[in-house]
Amino acid sequence: MIKKPMTGHEYANLIADYVYRNFNDRGITVYREVNIGKSIIGKNRRLDMLLIREATQTAFAIECKFQDSPGTADEKIPYALANMKALPMGGCIVYAGSGFSVGVLHMLQASEIAAYCLPDVYNLSSSKDTRELDHLLAMHFHWWDVLVAGKKPWRSRPLELEPIEINQTELL
Repeated sequence: MIKKPMTGHEYANLIADYVYRNFNDRGITVYREVNIGKSIIGKNRRLDMLLIREATQTAFAIECKFQDSPGTADEKIPYALANMKALPMGGCIVYAGSGFSVGVLHMLQASEIAAYCLPDVYNLSSSKDTRELDHLLAMHFHWWDVLVAGKKPWRSRPLELEPIEINQTELL
């Protein structure tokens, strides 16, 4: 069977499915293709995704970039990052694919508002391939349990002091 390549629209749907499956029980509602204000060049802006947590009236914007073969997506990444930074709310660029140039991939990996995310299409569970998005969402929505999963709280240990000898004549 020949596997057809994933499109950008299919990737955005995959990310929406992943977020819904993993964070809906935390009160997150996922909206696709939401118009929201203007871009940095004055065009009407449409987000791939807007996540809203009604209980706290907080929201998070997501733009998806998937590039599985070399192409023009490289030229769009610096603009997408600048546009996301200019948005007056939390948000990130979610990306995957093997078609990004080395320079653009480095730019995405170094950005505090970009997250690599490629969920397993068959089970959509959190994994090492979704960790960056999981962590950005956890920091934004204050889900500290996501960040410390598998860790135990620090407990103070008894001090183990070794006796030291003091020369009385040196003290005088």
